[in-house]
Amino acid sequence: MTELDAETRGSDRSNQRFGVLQGAKNRLQKLFPVDRAAQKVVDLFSVSDDRLAEILAEARSRLPTTEALLMGKPQAGKSSIVRGLTGVSAEIIGQGFRPHTQNTQRYAYPSEDLPLLIFTDTVGLGDIGQNTEAIAAELLAQLQQENRHAKILILTVKINDFAIATLREITEKLRQKYPHIPCLLAVTCLHEIYPPDLADHPPYPPTLETCDRPYSALKEAFAGLCDRAVLIDFTLEEDGYTPVFYGLEALRDALGDLLPEAEAQAIYQLLDETGGKALGDLYRDVGRRYVTAFAAIAATLAAVPLPFATMPVLTALQVSMVGVLGKLYGQILTPSQAGGIVSAIAGGFLAQAIGRELIKFVPGFGSIIAASWAAAYTFALGEGACVYFGDLMGGKKPDPARIQEVMGESFQKAKERFSRKNEP
Repeated sequence: MTELDAETRGSDRSNQRFGVLQGAKNRLQKLFPVDRAAQKVVDLFSVSDDRLAEILAEARSRLPTTEALLMGKPQAGKSSIVRGLTGVSAEIIGQGFRPHTQNTQRYAYPSEDLPLLIFTDTVGLGDIGQNTEAIAAELLAQLQQENRHAKILILTVKINDFAIATLREITEKLRQKYPHIPCLLAVTCLHEIYPPDLADHPPYPPTLETCDRPYSALKEAFAGLCDRAVLIDFTLEEDGYTPVFYGLEALRDALGDLLPEAEAQAIYQLLDETGGKALGDLYRDVGRRYVTAFAAIAATLAAVPLPFATMPVLTALQVSMVGVLGKLYGQILTPSQAGGIVSAIAGGFLAQAIGRELIKFVPGFGSIIAASWAAAYTFALGEGACVYFGDLMGGKKPDPARIQEVMGESFQKAKERFSRKNEP
């Protein structure tokens, strides 16, 4: 057999396989007509609250969630780390923390139903008269809870604070019991020891002697207890320092090195600059932070190689997202009401969603495409919901055409962004 014959036969086999694949796709489209399938998805938005809770519980069990245990004195920068990792305002974070035990409080981001990050903050650590043994016992119990979440200890210490005996004592107890849980030392509030002639942050990392000496001393004090140390200075906009989150990339990279791959990837997605640019509107900017988090969740949950299997999960995810956004804009919604809003503003995107689900039949790359698409669609839906709620807040009737336009533009940009994240 000649090389030409071999090439011809190989081409024939490739054409034959393509023909079989195309025929299968055509038959599936007949079995699941786009308009009928889209209507079925619309019906999913009316899912009962009990069924929605079941789906969210299943989705929650599959999320790469990170539990960050924040340890440090008051005003040491613990809440600032939460702001830096989530992009949410200080006011919202303050409202989001809830009492967890006598000496800790807890905040789940973006929501309790579907958290990518769970922050547990110690209360009163370092205060005179505080029961150190009780705090240590509560933290040990927190770490002892069995779940599949990745855990990490984050110690926050101001760069000019060397009264660290209590923090070191508790850290020793935790590391002795759970040496496998990584520990990060975050040294904060650098601007408090800048030279008088320095009015702004220097290039990162700082090479100032006023920072180098205390930073080295703190690293030495926690030697053997911390796996990594990082310098950060997260201020408020009104403080006048640029950037506001000085050292955020270093913090991100340190967490990425210490956490498992899936959890590290989720943090990198949350901190992608294209997802959190200020839009000049407080509510829209904060809303986009939440939308970015839900889009990252969608990409994780959609990577299942079974056509239509992920649609109920994504629907529940998007209903949950709209509920969270509604609360941000002052609209308290039941899951059923949130589902109705999703159905009202989604429009023709649902038909596209069904068409994209069919690509999962293509071996090898179908699920990656579906995951990227699900993240982009979730992001676009969140952007549309922000416009919807923004109109209501302004006393205007929501404009369906403008919402569709915003969704279309957001979808195209987000699709490129999440597609790049899934490239090998």
